[in-house]
Amino acid sequence: MSRKFFWSFLLVLMMVFQSFTEGEAFHPYHVGSVEINYNAKSRTFEVTGRFFLDDMENSLGKKYGGAFHFNDEKYIAKLNDALQKYCAEYFKLKADNKFIKVNYIGYEEDQESVNIFMESEPAPAPKKVETAVSFLYNLFDDQINIVHIIVNGQRNSEKLTYPNRYLYKQF
Repeated sequence: MSRKFFWSFLLVLMMVFQSFTEGEAFHPYHVGSVEINYNAKSRTFEVTGRFFLDDMENSLGKKYGGAFHFNDEKYIAKLNDALQKYCAEYFKLKADNKFIKVNYIGYEEDQESVNIFMESEPAPAPKKVETAVSFLYNLFDDQINIVHIIVNGQRNSEKLTYPNRYLYKQF
């Protein structure tokens, strides 16, 4: 009887410890950042979004169904296709009251985060920049996106908290 109890106790103990080491990483804050930098030389906006890997995987899974894994090469094409659609829906940009087309370029994994790269079509140096940023709003109702807009070296930053997605800056 004591041998049975010992093995049962050991099995339960192992399951408890595995629950802390396996599965999704937990982070109590849902924060991302988006930098929108106007490049005067190319006359384009270069956009970089940075988010937790697991949050973006879960957001894409919820939006498009199925599994998404950044650390697995077999998902590269699926991720690029989904991110292209996702960025087109959850990121909009206007300069001087005109919508500017923004193209998804690609992504790069950086340990526990993912950097998403986009670039706009050419546009004249803006006096006013408007953006709608709602990355991960489809997953979290406490999502915060820190948005940095840089034009001619002048940096304007603001925190957007769900459900607020609009930002207007004069330069």
